[in-house]
Amino acid sequence: MLFDTPVRLGVQIQPQHVQYSDIRDAVLRLEEMGVDVLFNWDHFFPLYGDPDGEHFESWTMLSAWAEQTERVEFGALVNCNSYRNADLQADMARTVDHISKKGGDTGRFIFGTGSGWFQRDYDEYGYEFGTAGSRLNALATDLDRVAARWSKLNPAPTREIPVMIGGKGEQKTLRMVARHADIWHSFVSPDELPHKFDVIQKWAESEQRDLSGLVVSNELKDRDEDVADALYDAGTRLFTLGFSGPDWDYSIVERWLRWRDGKNA
Repeated sequence: MLFDTPVRLGVQIQPQHVQYSDIRDAVLRLEEMGVDVLFNWDHFFPLYGDPDGEHFESWTMLSAWAEQTERVEFGALVNCNSYRNADLQADMARTVDHISKKGGDTGRFIFGTGSGWFQRDYDEYGYEFGTAGSRLNALATDLDRVAARWSKLNPAPTREIPVMIGGKGEQKTLRMVARHADIWHSFVSPDELPHKFDVIQKWAESEQRDLSGLVVSNELKDRDEDVADALYDAGTRLFTLGFSGPDWDYSIVERWLRWRDGKNA
């Protein structure tokens, strides 16, 4: 795992209970503040508050962010593999990657993905919910398809698009991390991380993949600096922060930016 990289702060703008103009303004302000990565989530209905409240779709929003932003990396935390054909996902990711290149050398898109879990999305949009196991099996197959499609697209992606996989299951999810991921995201405690690293490394040996470049990501929401320090000491280098509107509390972001800068000093 790549523990000697700078600490980065990612903010997950929750696309619920706000107008899109509010989201656009938040994206602009967070980039200006110096946030490293911006995320949304891939659902069709709110996860908190009024279940029928305002909500927006992930990928079309990410295309807008690709054009709006200049510096930040961005993506979904995380894409739901069940909602779109795998080859289509690859093409969408490549296209958003190119949109975000603008005047730079490469694009800034991160392909964060997972197997899906929110049953209402499936039921109302007509997807087969299946089981946790069947959804994970589909993700394993489709990650191979995404990689294969990226190798065939013309034009190709501007870079090797970073793949972020979320989850902690040791038999399936962490094997996919070992096979495909550039970033592993979870909510596990600092004490759990060493064991999870051992599991990932064992799978990496089976997959014959060098994971010295794997970046470890974890969540800050409802945690304090002591926990963040412990996560940092355990190897975490990308820290994500759930961010809710319409009354965005930018002071929380400022607090974590100061903490990030202290770690990188």
